[in-house]
Amino acid sequence: MASKPYISVMALLCAVPLLASCGNSKPLVAKAGDSLPPAPYAARETPDSTRLLETSTQARPDRSVELRRRSEVREDDEFDMPPE
Repeated sequence: MASKPYISVMALLCAVPLLASCGNSKPLVAKAGDSLPPAPYAARETPDSTRLLETSTQARPDRSVELRRRSEVREDDEFDMPPE
């Protein structure tokens, strides 16, 4: 009889990840009767749900310089002056 709780616990541990992975993959839409947020100031139209979920360049900027692969000597900075 000692093995029954062990089997129940193992079944529960296996079932929880399976149930958690059952996600809905349909596109997002507003509930019936609800509306999307108002259009931003000076916008020509109200953005839809996919446009609202896109990250802006300010939120996720592109990398503008390549990472350095080795040490390099820094060039002199003419604006790096000691405080007066």
